[in-house]
Parts: sequence; structure tokens; C-alpha cells
Amino acid sequence: MKTFLEEVVSDIISEKVVDDDLVLVVPSKRASLFLLQKFAQSTSKAGFAPTIYTIEEFIGLVSGLTYASNTQLIFELYQVYKTIHGKKADNFHDFSNWGNTLLQDFNEIDRYLIPQKKLFDYLSAIQETNHWYVKPEKTPMIEAYIEFWNSLETIYHQFSKHLLSQNIGYQGLVYRKASENIEEYAAEMNEGSHYFIGFNALNTSESTIIQSLLDQKKAEIYWDIDPFFIEDPVHDAGYFVRSYLKNWSHFEKNTLKGPAPNYLKEKNINIIGVPRNVSQAKYVGSLLQQFTSDKQHSPQRTAVILGDENLLNPLLNSIPDVVSSINITMGLPLSQTPAASLYSEFIALYLNWNSKGWYYNDIISLVSHPYIKRLFKEPEETLTRLYKEIREKNWVYIQPEQLHNLSEEDRSILQVLFSRNYTSPGNLLDASIEVAQELKDRFESFGDSIALEYLAKTITVINEIKIYLNKFDFINDIKSFQSLFRELTNKETLDFYGKPLEGIQLMGMLESRNLDFETVIITSLNEGILPSGKTSGSFIPFDLKQEFKMPTYKEKDAVYTYHFYRLLQRAKNIYLLYNTEPDVLEGGEKSRFISQLLSENRIEGSIRQIIASPSMSLTAPIKKSVAKDVSVLSLLRERARKGFSPSSLSSYIRDPIDFYKKYVLRIRESEEVEENIAANTFGTIIHASIEILYQPFVGSVLSPEAIRERISLIPEVVRNAFSEYYPNVSLTEGKNLIAYHVIQRYLQKFLEMEIESSRNHKIELLAVEEELSTTITVQGLEFPICLKGTIDRIDKKDGVLRILDYKTGNTKNTEVEITEWDTITTEPDKGKAFQMMAYSLMYYEKYGMENFEAAIIPFRSLENGFMRFCTKEASGGRYAKKDYTITPATLFAFREQFQLLMRKIFDQEVAFEAPQN
Repeated sequence: MKTFLEEVVSDIISEKVVDDDLVLVVPSKRASLFLLQKFAQSTSKAGFAPTIYTIEEFIGLVSGLTYASNTQLIFELYQVYKTIHGKKADNFHDFSNWGNTLLQDFNEIDRYLIPQKKLFDYLSAIQETNHWYVKPEKTPMIEAYIEFWNSLETIYHQFSKHLLSQNIGYQGLVYRKASENIEEYAAEMNEGSHYFIGFNALNTSESTIIQSLLDQKKAEIYWDIDPFFIEDPVHDAGYFVRSYLKNWSHFEKNTLKGPAPNYLKEKNINIIGVPRNVSQAKYVGSLLQQFTSDKQHSPQRTAVILGDENLLNPLLNSIPDVVSSINITMGLPLSQTPAASLYSEFIALYLNWNSKGWYYNDIISLVSHPYIKRLFKEPEETLTRLYKEIREKNWVYIQPEQLHNLSEEDRSILQVLFSRNYTSPGNLLDASIEVAQELKDRFESFGDSIALEYLAKTITVINEIKIYLNKFDFINDIKSFQSLFRELTNKETLDFYGKPLEGIQLMGMLESRNLDFETVIITSLNEGILPSGKTSGSFIPFDLKQEFKMPTYKEKDAVYTYHFYRLLQRAKNIYLLYNTEPDVLEGGEKSRFISQLLSENRIEGSIRQIIASPSMSLTAPIKKSVAKDVSVLSLLRERARKGFSPSSLSSYIRDPIDFYKKYVLRIRESEEVEENIAANTFGTIIHASIEILYQPFVGSVLSPEAIRERISLIPEVVRNAFSEYYPNVSLTEGKNLIAYHVIQRYLQKFLEMEIESSRNHKIELLAVEEELSTTITVQGLEFPICLKGTIDRIDKKDGVLRILDYKTGNTKNTEVEITEWDTITTEPDKGKAFQMMAYSLMYYEKYGMENFEAAIIPFRSLENGFMRFCTKEASGGRYAKKDYTITPATLFAFREQFQLLMRKIFDQEVAFEAPQN
């Protein structure tokens, strides 16, 4: 295969003497490097190499201006905008959200040599029309809006003048200036001294410059395109070249140079669907693994083209070790490095600061960063102490002093990281530099060269910010500082070091211009990525762009189409990967480029389609099971001596594994910070509040008047309960404020219900929160079982004793109704019935009452009344007879089931097993 650059070099050498007076202009730096290599390979004698420029470098040379960085341009543009609009101007942070769009539009206007006045007049008229209405007066907002659009022409001219005074420019301004200077430049050049190589989509400035040199015979141009695309009147790959053939005067007497018929030659095309982006990276890795043992695929003639450059990181981690050399032409975005992520979190921490302090999760996120851990002398001890303090003291918001006192050894670095003084960009910048110096010292001591490289690039960004802070006074808040840091880290890249002309080439689509490979792998061939779709970040409407012949999504699609098909022209082995599981973030459906390929008249079998997916094997779920050895039985016996609570035994019925962890091994769930009240805390506060409200009534008959007096105490009682069980949290906002009022409402509603009940019935309160225990002998066990618990309330209603249990969760009547006694220890949804019978058994064992009732007070559905425990007949459905009285016979039946449960728990042959569901 003879590449396009080899053909061009061969042609030039046959026509010209190659020396440094020969000027070659190419689309990219990568192309210039390969072009120089081809010239070196074409001669055995020493000599001067031709002068090679990228198109941007060449146009910059002709214009006499220097390109300004995008960040500098945004600052200069804001300065001009603020001068024009004065106090009405947006702040810098708000401006930065739309300033880039305006800058891009100025770029397009100048690159396409659009008559500025005419376009801005049109734009102002369109906005006036859009906001026209019958009323003669306009609102202040509409007036400000129209004023902004009317000022765009002034901003444009003032901005251009401001930049030219400094001899700098944005790309469009440089291009417009070059197009104005081209005649003067051409007059000084020799005939045939310039060659433009491998261009396709030229803007009006580029087209004017090249045509001027062509018409004066000062230049030649080579096109990297197959005749197939030019001859097809509708194929987008030839869209631009066909227009040049039609409109350029040069082609009235000259033919196209460069086109070669390669596209229709025999090719091995593989279209591969892979689920998700990461799987694409893994599949590319497996292809490269195959290529190493296949002589058909030379590494120097193989390229991996990333349609989505976000695949770079996963792909780098998927390249097999057997690949000896690879050249990565694109850089790693600085924003994806640990150093940049650290500073992003550090800045965000101070942006989120308020008078209450820092939100605890923001602190945890920062100190958990691997680089921060390296700053501590005793990282494990300091961080463990921090996590413990946050959990135990329920720190939702944290003040700097609380962090400074965590560790004497690390106090100095904690004071650097967490301070009240970093309220301005200048202070925060100084702190950032101090943190960077500390990190640099640590990385050097660890010998971590990669971390030092990341940090060095980040320090460069921080120093650049310092320059802007000193030059411009409008970066005066943390939010603007954050926007600037984000802007710079998104644009900065870390270059990979390697031998650029050796090994497999890993590059983006635009970097592949002018380069040919025998084996090409292209990823992410999905709509919205390749091609990129109808995205348009511009203030200029579509119709206006068409009117002034500015590029729209149609031209953008044609650019992508050309690059795609150009890669395929000379390739022999082609692998096209697309994501079979499209979504918003990872592209849409399979690219139209693939559909277009499939519709072409190619030799049968030359295109192979496959769907690739990782091999998966479904394994049967392993049932969790824990055998009872001697040590487990010993722990169970110790537990039986101390006492089982009704809730612990209902836990066994629900999930034996959960019971084993909590009550045998005594593994506590990790404590979490309760920033919003948890369900168990909700219940605890209601229990504690009712105990305080009802304690004075114990031993007396409830009266409506006495209860009514307690209603006014509810807010204070609930507040005190929160202080005891839920400290360090404000009840003045958010979900906690709602919970605080919900609890008050529950208690008020309950007391009102009690007032009504005490008016119609005699209710004698016997006890609240009474602790009981009993010892039960179980047949078959050599030791007694202790059962213990706390009964929420014991009273007598019209002479009938009641055991009452408060529940704040959802409760159904069916959970407290028993038809078959064996279900009380086997069915999890009978757990509440089991608990009530356990409390009843303990009460009976202590006081010997023969007939009484047990019930749940459901705070979520108080309007339905108390839910009384009952036994009922199995037949009869909803009309079955119910017995609410707990008698010695009822207790005997429960005791039998209790003994069965105990024997099961202590049976060594019965393992703890997770339930089926």
C-alpha cells in the first residue's frame, strides 16, 4: 500500500528541488511529522528539509498576529463587555457561562469573512421581532435583553480593536487579518514555492488565502480523496471538494491533484456491536492481542481511532502487555488526574462553606482523597478519629476548630486545609500553593514521579490563575475562581512520552488527517458521536447561518463523513465498533456511516457483522448457611442466661442469619450520621416523649382535664427528647423540622384520642416502660431460658387489663391475628403477634392475671383504633369469630410454640439459614 503522503512526496521530488525555501502546509502537527519522515526516507543524501507548517501556524505567520489562549480571550472579552455595559454587566461567573459561545460566534464570523454590520443588524432585528407585542412599553428585562443584542456589534469591534492593540487575536481574527495580508505575502514568494496538502473543509479565510496563492501560481494543492466520492453527487465525503471544483477559478484550467482510486479495492470490513463503552475498550485490547501473533498486522501500519476520546483511560488499561510499543497522540486531560480532582474538591469545600460549617460528607470526601492521606503524618489514626467523632457526636456540620483538635501530630496540616480565612480567591490561591508545596515534598520523599508530573501540571494552572488574579480585578468570589480552575484543567493535557513514529498509533479522528494505515480500528460509531449530530452552541440562528453561508450541522456532518471514509480509503483490515446499548451519555443508535457502508455494492462476504459480548455464566445462588459448632452453642447459651428479648426472637423468625450476626456474634451495624431522622430514632423519640407525658398518671385513673393539660407540654417534651437522642442537629429546617412537627402531631392526636376515651371509659394507668423478665424451662434443654423485655404501657380499661405496645411503623390487623399457632414462630409477618404474646407471658409469670388483652397502638393510623391481639377460626374468612382474651390456655399454646422455637435455635443439627426470599 502506497500512502497518500508517499504519493505526494514522490510527486513533489520529481518536480522540485527540496530545500528550506519549499513551504508545505498540512492540517495537523501529526501530519507534518509523518510528512517529514517520508521526505527523509525518500533520499539517501544529506540536505535541507522543507519548511512545514500546520495551517494555523501558516495563517498566523501571514497575519503577523499571535494566537491568544482561550482563557485569556475570555478575560479580555469580559473586560470589553464590562466597559460597554458598566453596572448592568453580568458578574464574571455568569458571563463565563455564555462568553465562550459569543467568542465562538465571533470566531465563525471572522473565519468565514462575514460582513459584520449586516449580520449584527439582522440579529438585532430578529430579537426585536421575537419580543414584539402590542403594548408600546417594554418591561425592564426585555429592554435589557434587546439592549444586549444591539450592543453585540459594538462589543465585536471594541474587542477586535482591543486585541489588535496587543498584537494578539482569536483564531477568526487572525484568519481575517491573514486574508487581508495574503496579497502582500504572495508578492514576496517565488512561483510554485507552496504546497497545501490533504485539506478538505476550508473556511472562507482559508479558501481565499489558498485561491490567491493558486491564482498567482505561487502554490499547488493536493487532495486526499477517492474519485468515488467526487463522482457521487450526493456522497457527503466529497461535499466540499465538489464545491471547490465548481466554484474555484483555479479548476477551470487545472485538474485535481491527489485523488487515487483505492476505496473500492478489496477490504476486510468487520462491524462489531459491543455493549457499553468500557466493553469497547476491552474488545480493542483483545484485537491488539490477536494482532501481535498475526504477521498480517504490522504495528507501524495499525491505528486505533477513538470516536469518543473519553475512552482513552479505559483503553489504556485494556492494552495487553504483549503490545511492545504504542504511540498516543492525544493527551490525558488534566481534569482526569488525581491532582486536579483534589483541588476541585478543595475549592468546592470552600464554595459550600456556610455559617454552620462544612457539611460532613464534603469533609469526608476531601480527607478520603489519596493525596490528602499522604499529607498526614499518622493518616490512619487521624482519619479513624475523625470518622469516630462524626459518627458518635453526629456531626452533620463541622467547624474548623473541631478538625484542628483531632490530632496534635497533624494539627499544622489540618490548619492549612481547614480555615475560616479562605473567603476570597486570593486567600484560597495562597492555600492551594501551600498545599501543593506540601504535596511536592511528600511525593519527592516517596519517589512518586507520576504524582509529581500530575502535580507539576496542576501547579502550572494555579500559577496561571495567579497571573489572571493579579491582572484582572473581577475574579472576586470563590465561584468565579472555581469556574476559572475548571476551565483551565479541562483544556490542559498531559502529553504521553514515546517514539511518535513507532508502534500502534492511538489517536482521535482529527489527528488522523493525511495518515493512512493498513489496519484501522474505529470506536464509538454511534449517532451523536460519529457523526456528532445537530448540536449547536451559537447565538446565531440556523436560518441566518444559511443566509450568510456559515457552517451548520449539515457541513459538520460532511466533515465527519469525510474523515471516516478517508480512513477507509487505503485500509485493508477495518474494524468498526459501536455501542449496542445506546443512551444519552454514550451515544445514540448505530451510526449512519455503518448503514451507508452496508448499502454499498461490495463483494459478498467482504463485510462481516458480529455482536460481541463478554462470556457470562449464571451460577446458582449460594444459600447462606452457618453451622452451629461448639463455640456458637456456647455463645447462644450465654445469651440465654442473659436473656432473649421478644424483638431478638422475632428477628430469628424473620432471618436466622441476621439473628446470628446481631445477637450471637453481636456485630453492630456501622453507625451512620443521622442528618435526617431515621425510623428507629423516630420511634425512640415518641416512646421517650410518651413516658414523660404519662409518668405522673401512673397509679391513677386518667381524666380528660389532666390529659388536656399535658398537650401544651408536647413541643418542649419532644424538643428535649431530640436533644437527648438526636443531638448536634438543628430542628429549624429541612426534613428534621418536618419530623419534629410530625411527632408533635402524632402525640397531640394520641392525647386527644385518650381524652375522648377517658371521658367514656374508666382507664387506670398501671405502668409505663415497665421492665420484666422471666425464666422458662424448655424440655430437652439442660438450662433455663431467660426472656426479658420492656412493656410500653400497662393499664385497665373498664376493669380489663391491657398490655400495650407502641408502633410507629406500618402495621396491619392480620399481623396480630392467629389462626394456626405454629405460624407464630414460622411466619415473619406474625412477628408483632409473637412479641405481644412474649410480653403477655412475662406479665403472667410475674403477676398471675388469668384474663387480659394485648394490643398495638399504631401511631400511623390512630384513627383505626388499637389493634388487639386475637385468635380466630381458620374458616369463616373475614367473618370468622375472634377471641381477644388472653387466657391461661392461650398462654399454654404460645408456651408450646416458644419451646419448639428454643429447641430449634439450640439444635446443633439445624444451621442458621437465610430465608428463601
